[in-house]
Amino acid sequence: MNRGVSYAPTKLVRVNTPRLDAVLFDMDGTLIDSEPYWLDAEKELVESFGGEWSVEQGLALVGSGLWDSSRAIQSAGVDLELAEIIERLSTRVRERLAESIPWRPGALGVISQVLSAGIPTALVTMSFRKNALFIAERMSEELGTTAFRTVIAGDDVKEPKPNPEPYLMAAERLGVDIHHSVAFEDSVFGAASALSAGAVTIGVPLHIEIPASYATVLWEGLEGRGLTDIHYEVEQARGLS
Repeated sequence: MNRGVSYAPTKLVRVNTPRLDAVLFDMDGTLIDSEPYWLDAEKELVESFGGEWSVEQGLALVGSGLWDSSRAIQSAGVDLELAEIIERLSTRVRERLAESIPWRPGALGVISQVLSAGIPTALVTMSFRKNALFIAERMSEELGTTAFRTVIAGDDVKEPKPNPEPYLMAAERLGVDIHHSVAFEDSVFGAASALSAGAVTIGVPLHIEIPASYATVLWEGLEGRGLTDIHYEVEQARGLS
C-alpha cells in the first residue's frame, strides 16, 4: 500500500509495537546530503576530458549503481576504463567528506533511537565499500556506538539498485525477514529496490522527487522523526492499526 506523504504523530505513546526486525538505510542523499559532491566530481571529471556535464545529467543518475553511472560518464567523453572512473569519482567524494560530512537533519537522531531499542541496522548503498565504511565509521564515532551491524556496498552486489538484491542481501546478512523490515531511501532507484525486496519503504526525497507508487510512504525528511513514527508506518503498511 502506498499512502503518499505521512504526518505521523511523533508524541504518540504505544503500549504494543509491531514486529520490526531491522531498519535499513541508504547513504547518499538519505543520511548525508552528498549528492552535490557527486555532481561536482562528475562535472570535474567530464570537463577534464573536454566534455560537458549538466546538473540534469547528474541528477538522472542519483541512486543508480556506479557501473551504470560510469558508463554514462564514459559516454560523455571520458576516455577511461569504467573501474578507473569509479575510483576517481569515489576518491574525490571521499576527499570532500573528509573535509565536511553534510548529515541530513534528524539522521543521527533516528538511528540513535533505533539502536537504543536494540533493533539491527544496515547501511545499503551503491557507493563502493571504501566510501561506505568511511561514513559508517564517522557515524559510529558521532553516536558513540557501532551504527550498522552490516554494510552492503555497490561492489558487494551483482545487480545494483533498482534491483532488490542489495536489500535482500542486507536482510540475509542480518538474519532477518525483509518483510518485517523498514528501509529509508531518497531516490527512485533506491526506493524501487527496497520496495521490490519487500521492505516497508519510507521515501525521504531530497534532490529528486520519488513518485508515491515507488515507496510505501513519503516523509518530508528525518528531522523531528523517531522510532515511534517508524512503528506507526509499519502498523499502517501492515494494516495493524
